[in-house]
Amino acid sequence: MTNLAPRLSDLGLSGDRPLLLIDVDEVLGLFMQGFGDFVAAQGLEFRMERFALFQNIYRPGETTHLPLEQGQPLFDAFFATACHQIEPAEGAPEALARLSRHAEILILSNAPKPAEALRRQWLAAHGMDYPLVLNSGPKGPIAQGLIAQAKGPFAFVDDLISNLDSVSDHAPHVATFQHVADTRLRGFAPVSDRHPRHDDWQSLGDALEAAVRG
Repeated sequence: MTNLAPRLSDLGLSGDRPLLLIDVDEVLGLFMQGFGDFVAAQGLEFRMERFALFQNIYRPGETTHLPLEQGQPLFDAFFATACHQIEPAEGAPEALARLSRHAEILILSNAPKPAEALRRQWLAAHGMDYPLVLNSGPKGPIAQGLIAQAKGPFAFVDDLISNLDSVSDHAPHVATFQHVADTRLRGFAPVSDRHPRHDDWQSLGDALEAAVRG
């Protein structure tokens, strides 16, 4: 994976319409819930105690989280074998279907390359069969390359402030929105005045439609 943006035409997008860039994990799908279920199947516990990942993994009965270096193999195994088993965020498929009447939708997900086929399978299974681009690292550079090929307006949705900031820094004319799908996680998630937060897909869909329709 690289921050070199693919051509929109290769993704089946014309670039002549508004463009929405949408994250997957904790935006379209309940990643933390799915990863927690996967961890539990390995005989471990996933305790939602902070806006973090590996620091929430414990051995049963222990009070200190699993060493961080032991979390990465679990993460990799989840994306290679089970990332297609997460539940969709409530209202997300319906909202994207409505938005697709006014804009082109591109799914921009930070996920390991082995997850690509399963991630496409998951999107199609839940009525969100839109073009998918996998990325690694901050999303600003690749978002900048994607929107440079289209007329706009543009909008971007992610759960992570770091990704939202990155896109805003590289492409200030993109409307950015935060969404945190898991209700258990919302209270731990950092927020920023730079990026309006909508944790209901009806409200988020309305905000996205307003952003791309001007």
